[in-house]
Amino acid sequence: MRNQTKAYILTFLVITFWATAASAFKITLRYVSPYTLLLYATLFSCISLFVILCSQGKLDRLIQSTPKVLIKAALLGFLNPFLYYVVLFKAYAVLPGQIAMSLNYGWPLVLTLLSAPILGQKLSKSQLLAVVISFIGAIIIATRGKFTSLGDLSTFGVVLAISSTLIWALYWLFNARDGLDPVVKLFTGFCFGLLFTIFYGLIIGGIKLPPAGAWLPLIYVSLFEMSITFTLWLTALQLTSSAARIGNLIYITPFFSLLILSLVIGESIHPATFFGLLLIVGSILFQARLGRETRKKQYISMIKKSK
Repeated sequence: MRNQTKAYILTFLVITFWATAASAFKITLRYVSPYTLLLYATLFSCISLFVILCSQGKLDRLIQSTPKVLIKAALLGFLNPFLYYVVLFKAYAVLPGQIAMSLNYGWPLVLTLLSAPILGQKLSKSQLLAVVISFIGAIIIATRGKFTSLGDLSTFGVVLAISSTLIWALYWLFNARDGLDPVVKLFTGFCFGLLFTIFYGLIIGGIKLPPAGAWLPLIYVSLFEMSITFTLWLTALQLTSSAARIGNLIYITPFFSLLILSLVIGESIHPATFFGLLLIVGSILFQARLGRETRKKQYISMIKKSK
C-alpha cells in the first residue's frame, strides 16, 4: 500500500474519531461533572500516551528531558489539557453540543489574531476579512441567526466556548516547533496537566469515582479525542506527500459531528448552526489558501533574487 493511501486511511480515521467527540462529551456529562470528566480522561490519556511511547521506543527521549523542556511542558500542560478542557467541558455541560462544538471550531482565526501581537506578524486585509467572516459566523451560531440576543442559550456557556478558542490558540502558539518529539511533548504536557487537575480537584473537593456507566465513555474520550487520535494524525502527516491536501479534509469533521449529534444525542440541528459553521470553516480554508499563495510568492521572489 502506498504511503499516500495510508495517509488518507489514517486521516479518515481521525475525522471519524474527532467527529464523535462532541457526542462523546455530551454522553459522558450525563454521568459525571466536567471536572470528573477532565480528571479521568487526562489520567487515561497519560496511560495510553505512555504505552505509545514504549511501543515507539521513545522512553529514552523522555528521560533526557532538560529542566528548560520540563518548564515548557508544565506551561503547555496548564493550557492543555488542564485549562482548555476545564473551560470546554463546562461549555458542553451548559450548551447544546452543536453550539459548543461550532464556536470552538473558530480557534484557527483566533490564532491568526494572536500571531500579530505575540509573533509580530502583520495581518493582511484578506486575513482580517477572514476573521470578520468567522466572527459573523460565530454570532449567527450563538444567536440562532437573530443577531440581537442569545435567546435561551447560556451566556456563560457561550463565553466559555469562545474562551476555549483563545486557550487553544495560545497553546499552539507556545507549542512552536522546537525540534522535540511531539508525542513526548504531549505526554509530558499531559502529566503536568494531570497534576494541575488533581490540585484543582483538592481545592474544589471534586475528586470522586465516577459511576459504573461513565467508565466506557470516559475511556473513549481519553483515547479518541485526547491521545491516540493525535498520534494517528501525526503519522498521517508524516506519510502524506501533501500536508495541505489531508489538512483540508479535516475541515469536514464538524459537519460530520453535527450529523452524529443529531443521530446519537437527538439534537435538532438549527439551520443557523450549519450556516454559521459554514462561514467559519470557509474563512479558515480561505485563510489557509492565502497562506500557501503567500509562501509560494516568497519562494519565487527568493529564487529570482538568487539569480
